[in-house]
Amino acid sequence: MAHSFKQLKIWNLAMDIVLDVYKITAELPKEEKFGLTSQIKRAAISIPSNIAEGAGRGSDKEFCHFLKVALGSVFELETQLIVSERLNIIGIELSDIYLKINELEKMIIGFINKLSLKSNI
Repeated sequence: MAHSFKQLKIWNLAMDIVLDVYKITAELPKEEKFGLTSQIKRAAISIPSNIAEGAGRGSDKEFCHFLKVALGSVFELETQLIVSERLNIIGIELSDIYLKINELEKMIIGFINKLSLKSNI
């Protein structure tokens, strides 16, 4: 059963994070454009993309698979932001995006659990 991904809270929060990431990466040094900046953007974009792809699949089992891929991308994004901070190449405060990332992690895990219980996955 396909879900309307545009109405999912997790997709909308993921899209908000993508917008935040683009603002954050604009602050990164130009020499990171093809390195960390590119990886951070790809990880961020992967999150709502996988949620949308999973929502369009025919079963809850497939949707759960894509939600797990999206969750992996959330963890990847968080790690890349931490790396940026530790390398001191990011000069802006990231607490707001970390709050959104942590909320999204919880929401995706909750949604996976809900679909798994509903479908006995």
